Amino acid sequence: MATKKASKKSAGRKLAKKSASKKGTKKVAAKKSTKRTSSKKSSTKKAASKKSSGRKYGKAVGKQVEREIHEMHEGKLKSGRSGKKVTNPKQAIAIGLSEARKKGEKVPPNPNE
Repeated sequence: MATKKASKKSAGRKLAKKSASKKGTKKVAAKKSTKRTSSKKSSTKKAASKKSSGRKYGKAVGKQVEREIHEMHEGKLKSGRSGKKVTNPKQAIAIGLSEARKKGEKVPPNPNE
């Protein structure tokens, strides 16, 4: 008897899942149709702006950042006035970009300044 009850429960769960999934698909389909009309207009603007953009960082900047990360792995890279060791790769990248800016390389301006 225990197996019959278990099979009835699982059958009831399957039906509940099917009905729930059908309800969800109708709502999603309605939302997609409204998004399609608005996305066509904006997609042309995005495509045009991507084609015109060039390289953000110069090749020399990549080499500078690579050197700083190498120094960090060796344990030689230190930060600012405190002179503490840099252990975070993001900080090493920031130091490399900062030094590249000082040299006048092609780097976007610092967003924090």
